[in-house]
Amino acid sequence: MNVFKNLFKETGVKDVITLFHSPSSQASTRIYTLLKQVSAQSSAHATEDQASDHKTQSKLERTDFELDVQEGAPTPDQLGNILEYLGPSKAGTLIKDATGGSDALRRFKQNEKVFTRPVVVDWNNGRAVVGDNESEIMKLVRSLPKETDKA
Repeated sequence: MNVFKNLFKETGVKDVITLFHSPSSQASTRIYTLLKQVSAQSSAHATEDQASDHKTQSKLERTDFELDVQEGAPTPDQLGNILEYLGPSKAGTLIKDATGGSDALRRFKQNEKVFTRPVVVDWNNGRAVVGDNESEIMKLVRSLPKETDKA
């Protein structure tokens, strides 16, 4: 399904990548700066690629995305999606001391401050990274979903 989504995606429509950000956190600020730089470079390269040889576009790499920075906590629905993207074993990394998805949602509803930042979410492709692991974040930002790799 995602293969067709990517093949028939409207021209000019960018994937949205959200950073749940805390300006008071050095790690979050570092990731914010990294994502701003990558977003600017991606936009510039996408324009260059469109005017140049189309062989460069055949690489399985995202060429452009929209960066959405949120300083507030996610909505409960967004949190549910993020937990789904991460998998139940990583609930405790997203919500402090959570033992699973339902425990994470319960703890979050009691106190939104238990939500860990930074969190980078690729909504279009169902992936997320908690924390400041630049290598994992760059993988999320640069790569297309695994379903495309099989095409």
